[in-house]
Amino acid sequence: MAERVGCFVCTGCQIGESIEVDKLLEVATGEKEAIVAKSNEALCTAAGIDLIKSEIDSNNLDAVVVAACSGRDHTDTFTLENVYVERANLREGVAWTHQPSDEDTQMLAEDVVRMSIGKLKFVDAPKAEAIEVHNRVLVIGGGVAGMSAALNASLAGKEVVLVEKEDKLGGFANKLHKIFPKDLDLAAYPEPDLADLIGKVKADDKITVHCGAEVGRIEGAPAMFDVTINKGADKINLKIDSVVVAAGWKPYDPSKLGHLGYGSSPNVVTNVEFEQMAKEGKIVRPSDQKAVESVLFVQCAGSRDDDHLPYCSNVCCAASLKQITYIKEQNAETACYVIYKDIRAPGHYEEVYKKVQKLGAIFIKGEVESVGEGGEGGVAVAATDVLMNEKVNIEVDLVVLAAGMVPTTLETDVLNLSYRLGPELPEREYGFPNSHFVCFPYETERTGIYAAGAVRIPMDLASCIDDGAGAATKAVQAINLISEGKTTHPRVGDLSFPDFALQRCTQCKRCTEECPFGALDEDEKGTPKPNPTRCRRCGVCMGACPERIVSFANYSVNSISEMIKSPFVPDEFEEKPRVLAFVCENDAMAALDMAAHNGLKLNPFVRIIPVRCLGSFNIVWVADALSRGFDGILLLGCKYGDDYQCHFIKGSELANTRMANVQDTLDRLLLESERLRQEEIAITDFDKLPQLFDEFLEKLDELGPNPYKD
Repeated sequence: MAERVGCFVCTGCQIGESIEVDKLLEVATGEKEAIVAKSNEALCTAAGIDLIKSEIDSNNLDAVVVAACSGRDHTDTFTLENVYVERANLREGVAWTHQPSDEDTQMLAEDVVRMSIGKLKFVDAPKAEAIEVHNRVLVIGGGVAGMSAALNASLAGKEVVLVEKEDKLGGFANKLHKIFPKDLDLAAYPEPDLADLIGKVKADDKITVHCGAEVGRIEGAPAMFDVTINKGADKINLKIDSVVVAAGWKPYDPSKLGHLGYGSSPNVVTNVEFEQMAKEGKIVRPSDQKAVESVLFVQCAGSRDDDHLPYCSNVCCAASLKQITYIKEQNAETACYVIYKDIRAPGHYEEVYKKVQKLGAIFIKGEVESVGEGGEGGVAVAATDVLMNEKVNIEVDLVVLAAGMVPTTLETDVLNLSYRLGPELPEREYGFPNSHFVCFPYETERTGIYAAGAVRIPMDLASCIDDGAGAATKAVQAINLISEGKTTHPRVGDLSFPDFALQRCTQCKRCTEECPFGALDEDEKGTPKPNPTRCRRCGVCMGACPERIVSFANYSVNSISEMIKSPFVPDEFEEKPRVLAFVCENDAMAALDMAAHNGLKLNPFVRIIPVRCLGSFNIVWVADALSRGFDGILLLGCKYGDDYQCHFIKGSELANTRMANVQDTLDRLLLESERLRQEEIAITDFDKLPQLFDEFLEKLDELGPNPYKD
């Protein structure tokens, strides 16, 4: 609890021109009992910081409110040692989004100060809790992604244990005849340069390689993983801090593609089998070893097909283009056909596509209907040319199916975690590890465990090397942060830990069951057993607990309740309704800032409370807000469902479930359920906010004032 609070108001960036700063200072020292309140034309400058520090020392302050720009700006500038800093958003939240010198704008600014100071009654600055680490990374998979991850983690000064289930390093690249050109030098496809990469791994004294081995068990949490490696009859036990999963991929099972003839004719092969033929130096018809005179490639063999693989496997088109060059190098007169849905050749692969066209390959945009036996031991392909809208029948010596990529983890256990949430990485709809591919690549639902390479998303070898380096960087960052008691993605650097008042716990298990990251185990009675280094500090456990026994030093049910009680709420006769908006600090809060930076104006009757995640929303706050006289409550958070965008996986979904229960309660109390509303807001939805606020206020006007307003 902060006992000596100071409030510092910035007058720059149009704040001073929009509101009466002197009245804010009076609110701070009068109503809210701040020890000192002062203004400065630019708090973010050296002079402004010196002012704050001077007042901290002179008045022995243990917490300060910086009423200035958004808390998303100048985070390092306003990070002060040995004092808690609360950011009050006067720039984006008031001056830039509301009419200057207006009564309602002034009331909003005063409430922003009241709420920020009120919160400080129930917060403390989190204390750093150093955690001992071993500076050791486990890499699962010895392909190019895994080797790249190992080398980069070693370069960062960490020990690396590399586990490969095959008897040698190299992974799928060992099966390749040649690889894609890395630049526009298209004269020839190079052979895989594995020897150099493998040599660097073996020569690195920080990397220990276990080939012919698998992970038998992973127990514990980041910085304290107990890992068992099974290598033949031997078992190796190690302490590991973080993990990179680079277990690679497998081709889609072609036997599931019956209409394409695989299995019924030996002259129908997959692109992987064809690559092996080329590597062995004999592109022949498997049935009789006859040199091929015609070859047909079927693209998207099972890919982009809702009955098989709904996604594009990224490399299949480029692989077929490459394999046509093998054929033409063997015999330039060999006829090559490609039946495709779309040719996808991004970047410099477009030049490869043009080169293959010049070699005489015939491309047909179409759908294969059947593949059957042809004359003289060949294969007959029936297809529809969708551009010409006509049937096509082609007989060839060999059919090559461009089968898609499937992550190894879909069919094989690689982690064997002893987690309540399951032994492997959770999967998205396509079987790839659950992560934010766009915003937060490599991240998974298992703290300290990162995915890399084609096990994460289909990619080529060059991308796998980059991906391994990226995942290694995250694994190293996790170790460094955890050693300082800080959390990882997405609240990077947060020092707070959840505190459980277990003497009041009723063993309802809601916190353990709802935690998205498996941070809480439970004993035989159902009492939660925290694993602090797994925790992402989202606060979902705090929102789940009906007894409110979970809190953080700087974020608790009481601190938010005090913010709810702090604003001035006019009575029903003043016709100034009040809406309380709980806003996720990730996308939704960023969207509010974006609205300000784009010059949009917002309704002045809305009061904003940032929350770590909507999953941390405790339903007691609904009662607090209604009893305080707020006419409506908004929850603004990320999109939920199968294509969720929630940074904490299922926080928005949990909030939605809880709100449905609360709305039923409101109906029973004869309070309209429409007073409570949850909206999905991405950062790109900033332009929707003005209308959203206005429409909600219009609905509340129809309902009339909150009957509990007095």
